[in-house]
Amino acid sequence: MTPGARLEAVIEILEQVWSGNQATDRVADMYFKKRRYAGSSDRRAIQATLYDILRRRSRLDWWVERSGLSLNIVSRSRIIANLILYEKASSNEISSLFSGLGHSPHALSKIEHRLSKDLNGKYLNHADMPSAVALEYPSWMYASFLAVWGDRLKTEILALNKTAPVDIRVNTLKSTVAAAKAELECQLIETENTPLSPIGLRLISKVRLAGTRAFRNGLIEVQDEGSQILALLCNVEPGMLVVDYCAGAGGKTLALAASMGFDGRIDGQLFACDISQSRINRMEPRLQRAGATAVRCKLLTGKDDAWMEENKSSIDRVLVDVPCTGTGAWRRDPNAKWRLKPEQLDVFCAQQRKILVDSATLVKLGGRLIYATCSMLYGENEQQVLDFLKYNDGFTSIPIDQVWAETIGQSPPPTGPYLRLSPASTGTDGFFCAVLERVQ
Repeated sequence: MTPGARLEAVIEILEQVWSGNQATDRVADMYFKKRRYAGSSDRRAIQATLYDILRRRSRLDWWVERSGLSLNIVSRSRIIANLILYEKASSNEISSLFSGLGHSPHALSKIEHRLSKDLNGKYLNHADMPSAVALEYPSWMYASFLAVWGDRLKTEILALNKTAPVDIRVNTLKSTVAAAKAELECQLIETENTPLSPIGLRLISKVRLAGTRAFRNGLIEVQDEGSQILALLCNVEPGMLVVDYCAGAGGKTLALAASMGFDGRIDGQLFACDISQSRINRMEPRLQRAGATAVRCKLLTGKDDAWMEENKSSIDRVLVDVPCTGTGAWRRDPNAKWRLKPEQLDVFCAQQRKILVDSATLVKLGGRLIYATCSMLYGENEQQVLDFLKYNDGFTSIPIDQVWAETIGQSPPPTGPYLRLSPASTGTDGFFCAVLERVQ
């Protein structure tokens, strides 16, 4: 593909990303599946530019608005601004990219040409930018972030806007970390051990893992190190009754199954629950590949679900990885931050409160309820736990230092009553975890 054709591909993908609700990587994958002519180098170049634009959206929009040209802020205007402000492309270079020839974007309009002239010689970052613009986050979240991070706000937000590494969890039902690492090396894929998770590897350079023997045979799963840590903190053991209450696509279910492994099989009972049959259907091939065929998938039908009543006060561990704003995963999908609206936070918080109360009925005396989110917002994390404990005196919070020592065997990076992980502090996605034990 020519540079112009690659740029046209970026424009087309961006239009789909900004007009829908799907994750960016899924939109890009669907785009390339229909265009097999795009080689691996083309895909890498297109995706690099795609994510660059998404990570700079707020600042690019600020410059387009500042031009005073009343130009619609769309994919083309953002790309033109990025080429000038960040790539330092010349007028001739931009004209050749927007030539309208072959598969290149159509030629610049008069107003787009004026924009390129107006922005010439300027830089992407500017001292006049408001903090939310310069740091690329929705301004309505400022108070929440400030309450959590204080004077570390800038450091934390900047880290959330960087590229995330690719982490792998080794499936201990089928392999060991050393064996999986060696298997990947045989296919010229270099990895290093993750600094926190004892069952994790991190790719040194990005490659596609889906076609590797290690992946096809279920030796590995792509999973952020922070997510691996959450599963380990559940402290599940062979013989236990365990519930992954909001199993979703099954990433943590697979990790829990591996922790319950004994001689290559699951010893005990693990339920993967969800309210969506389609998500359960997508999980089942992953369970088969991982050798976790003993996991029982359960569709939850509502408040009066008979299964909930049958298993009341009988479960050793209940993991509740609740639906949330996903602010801790912005590195994976930078566009997700701009889809969020203030009223959605209220909806998520209401769902989280209900899920906590409902799932708590499953926990037996001495059992544990593990509340987790991939959010960085106080209202979805500490506030939810404090409210739950206020009205449910049968539970107590276990300090995360104690749980970490029990499961991982060293001091947690951030100490305290609960666990907070973030790209800036731990190099992982942003996660929150509280471990609650039923005491009466």
